[in-house]
Amino acid sequence: MKVLVGNPEVWGPPPGGVAVSIGVFDGVHLGHRQMFDVLKEGAESLGGLPIGAVTFDRHPLATIDPGRSPDLVSTPEERLALFDEAGLDFAAVLTFDEATRGLAPEGFVQAVLAAGLGARLAVVGEGFRFGLHASGDVDELRRLGDHYGFAVRSVKLLETDAGPISSTLVRRAVTAGDMAAAADLLGRPFVRTGRVVAGDRRGVEIGFPTANLDIPPGLLVPSGGVYAAFAHVGGQKIEAVVNIGTRPTFDGVREVVEAHLLDYTGDLYGQDLTIEFIERLRAEQRFDSVPDLVEQIGRDVELARGRLGEVQAAGEPTP
Repeated sequence: MKVLVGNPEVWGPPPGGVAVSIGVFDGVHLGHRQMFDVLKEGAESLGGLPIGAVTFDRHPLATIDPGRSPDLVSTPEERLALFDEAGLDFAAVLTFDEATRGLAPEGFVQAVLAAGLGARLAVVGEGFRFGLHASGDVDELRRLGDHYGFAVRSVKLLETDAGPISSTLVRRAVTAGDMAAAADLLGRPFVRTGRVVAGDRRGVEIGFPTANLDIPPGLLVPSGGVYAAFAHVGGQKIEAVVNIGTRPTFDGVREVVEAHLLDYTGDLYGQDLTIEFIERLRAEQRFDSVPDLVEQIGRDVELARGRLGEVQAAGEPTP
């Protein structure tokens, strides 16, 4: 998949044009995948145009109103990998700075879709807004498409019992620790990657060594608790129990994400570890003594083994 960055004036539209979808696409959930399916169908009907996504290097709210910017379901790099997995031919990544923010709807269409990409088809969600102060809507995009020579198709959002599938709904599920609901919305388990850093070795002292993950700020993390998960590192997929919280039994105050990899020995320091969250087993709690905590962790491990074994036997999808 080709990645276009920087000034759209230098992208150089391919002969014959392209079909594009436009959005943040945080998480690349099933609603986004449906949009890409419509994009592929439309591109085929126009003679097999290249298909791609116009997206941004950050959430627009990070520039418009940083205090309201949500924690991201996927990093920009993960988003590009998911685009590639979805079969897109290219991704056009715009820098969402003050200049981009200030583009009027027609300015955005002219610079990005027309001059930058030579779009012949744009596929967007039915509530799509764009341009300065989100002043452009689907009807405006159609009007501009007529002027600049591309068709517009709007897609009705996929619905669930909780409402239309959206990145907001995914965040709500992950924040609640409902990993099954998050997986249903994403079409795959929720994952988070962090660099393994040195901890205080509490896990080693009590017989359950953990890999402590440094999660970059601004990324979504499940709510506090104990999770059954798979850990991915160095091409291996390893059953794991993950704790998220402050470790109240040891009077902790700083939230940590720590993974105990089952039946694993090896040095993970400095490596990137990806956690694939399967199920929240329980809330984090304070125990009266360390032996009580150790006993509970043993039960957590056995419960996780059972649940993860079921997932493996069922062949449930993993990243």
